[in-house]
Amino acid sequence: MTGLTLFAFAVHGYHPYAEDGGLYLAGVKRLLDPALYPKGAAFVLEPTRFSLFARLLAGLVCLSHLSLPIVLIALHLASVWATLFAAWMLVARCWTERTPRAGAVVLLACWLTLPVAGTALFLMDPYVTARSISTPCTLLALAGALSITDWTGNERTQWRGFVLCVAAIALAAVMHPLMAAYALWATLLLVCLRLQRHSTRLWATVGLSGTTLAGAACLQLISKPESADYLRIALTRSYWFPAMWAWYELAGIAAPLAILVTFAWTTRATTRQDATRAQSAKRALARMAVAVGATASLVALLFARVGAATHLMARIQPLRAFQIVYLVMVLTLGAKLGEYVLRRIAWRWVATIALLGGVMLAAQQAAFSASNHVELPWMTPRNPWAQAFLWIRDNVPKDALFALDADYINARDTEAQAEDAQSFRAIAERSALPDYSKDGGEASIAPELTEAWTVGQAAQQGLSSPQETDAQRIAALRPLGVSWVVLETSATTSLDCPYQNAAVRVCRLR
Repeated sequence: MTGLTLFAFAVHGYHPYAEDGGLYLAGVKRLLDPALYPKGAAFVLEPTRFSLFARLLAGLVCLSHLSLPIVLIALHLASVWATLFAAWMLVARCWTERTPRAGAVVLLACWLTLPVAGTALFLMDPYVTARSISTPCTLLALAGALSITDWTGNERTQWRGFVLCVAAIALAAVMHPLMAAYALWATLLLVCLRLQRHSTRLWATVGLSGTTLAGAACLQLISKPESADYLRIALTRSYWFPAMWAWYELAGIAAPLAILVTFAWTTRATTRQDATRAQSAKRALARMAVAVGATASLVALLFARVGAATHLMARIQPLRAFQIVYLVMVLTLGAKLGEYVLRRIAWRWVATIALLGGVMLAAQQAAFSASNHVELPWMTPRNPWAQAFLWIRDNVPKDALFALDADYINARDTEAQAEDAQSFRAIAERSALPDYSKDGGEASIAPELTEAWTVGQAAQQGLSSPQETDAQRIAALRPLGVSWVVLETSATTSLDCPYQNAAVRVCRLR
């Protein structure tokens, strides 16, 4: 596990301030230093409202007396190790031999950053978020459920499984309540599918799935009316609505279910008692994943619609349950790969790991083309945007309010100057007006942020456009209290810009 953890770290990279990692880190930094982000703090604190993750990180920093970057990298490595170990515990209950178990965990290590359909999720992020803890907890809960329902085992094994299951779900719930809810749902389905009597098993599974659909319908009916401004935010999250997906994203929903169906109802004759138990466990696991995926898809098709009266169910993002479907699919494919192809032939393992790891390495380097593949705490960032943000942290007062182009996170003039979704607030440690992408995601989940997001992103629209004049920028930003702006080098300006590099310039607003 330790070797595979280091392999996964090298292949998938590490970008602590990118994407959702930056959202969580801004909240952690605010807890460590309440003087940070005096303006627009609602967007900084939103990820901390229903999760203890930020408080856990801040507490680890205070208790360990280590710097936040060191704690982050340690927690990231620990979460990868825990995920791989939890996967081993799960597959150990489904395969009796080491070869398929090793194949399952090796394929997971190679595919950790595999995108999950069109849900804006990876199996595991190359940075630290609350999902870094909820993901291994999900796998541990499923492993515990298989132990609970091992009817031929002893009571001690079943009680240990129960404790493992409850503890894993509880930890996931305080870290990431939404993903924990999906983990609990999957665990209950797995228990239902492991009941001894066929009729009880069938009706329990159908009843749980039906209850899920009925609950989704009730939530949709009692949800509050939405404003026109909020509706505009909701529609920017295209991954909420399957009708807005590209064909390959829809294929990402159908293909895993089709693959798992082939395993879920396949039976191999065996006379060994341990093999029979393992075969029953793996079939139940695959059937659970199919049931989770099918039910989540049905909920999304029925209630996560653009034209729905309200979008509460879309906001809950039922298709994020597909992270569990993908995890089971990858582990099953890996086990089959190890069992039937790799076996105990060393060169096949080496070639397969090199090929699969190489593909994912190339994909991650393309995704973060302007950044160091592994952004270690003591390394100078290669990304020019991150360099500018660090200059701001070291040279601009804490009470400054910044404006950037509304969609700066997706800036990509050239591969060498791509922004790579590096978070301004997390790196610069300064307040900023809400942006279109990440803050838009927060406002879509928390409708009370609608007005602040609408005003902020409108004021920053086209901020770096060559056609935008300084007079227009000042007229739009000065009433909001903005004192500094970050402009791309293509922008035309006569503002005082004490910092400039190949991608951006940092300027005082007159």
